Amino acid sequence: MQFSQLLQTIQRRGGEAVWEVHPEWLQGRAVFGGLQAILAVHAMRGLVDADIPLRTLQVAFVAPSTSSHIQANASLLRQGKSATQMEARLTDGDTLLAVVIGVFGKPRPSRVNLMPEMARIECEAPRPLPYVPGLSPSFTQHFSANWLRGGMPFSGVREPQMSVVLGMPEEAECSEFHVLAMADFLPPVGLSWLQSPAPGSSMTWMLEILCGRVDGLPMEGWRADADMVAAADGYTHQSVMLWGPQGQPIALSRQTMVVFG
Repeated sequence: MQFSQLLQTIQRRGGEAVWEVHPEWLQGRAVFGGLQAILAVHAMRGLVDADIPLRTLQVAFVAPSTSSHIQANASLLRQGKSATQMEARLTDGDTLLAVVIGVFGKPRPSRVNLMPEMARIECEAPRPLPYVPGLSPSFTQHFSANWLRGGMPFSGVREPQMSVVLGMPEEAECSEFHVLAMADFLPPVGLSWLQSPAPGSSMTWMLEILCGRVDGLPMEGWRADADMVAAADGYTHQSVMLWGPQGQPIALSRQTMVVFG
């Protein structure tokens, strides 16, 4: 099931959204974290004007889902002249899966303007990430990923940086939901330090959207630059910069992850 088809299966009524996620979009036994964030934002969009851009997202992953059926219930925390703060709770039956805080903000005039520039990376032969049924996370089959720098999971490459050219070849054009999916695609950099398979998962995720609109951008030629800034006691901390097809800055991500190995 393609990503855009999957989005169409979300059932929303007001600030409530329900999803029966297709098995192709699982990450191990749990639903891909990016999809959980997408469902939360979808529920929030039932209470927030579609013209107000998403600015930041904070996610605490509380428990893995035991089924593909998840529900999000959104509520308004505060609405000001420019910014609207929302909360959404994701549940699977009586199990709390995640708590999500979203901030939506209208553009406002300011003399402060600064955007980062994407650094050039020399790589003669990018390495494509293969999809191996039964071994690779199911959701990865819907993405194209070519490594420019750093190691793939379980390659034993002990480098703290990773750069990957990303795409979603089945998709025609971008939406805010595509940005959330691509921003959460990269595995923990720490997994590339290992030489044999071991599980890893996200505990918290903070995402800052750096541009107001992404509608209409093509879905090939994106790049994600990850930096594992610290790791100890089985916890890793990494930041990810997501760049658009023309090298424009799209989103800045910070994650705390656990690596069991």
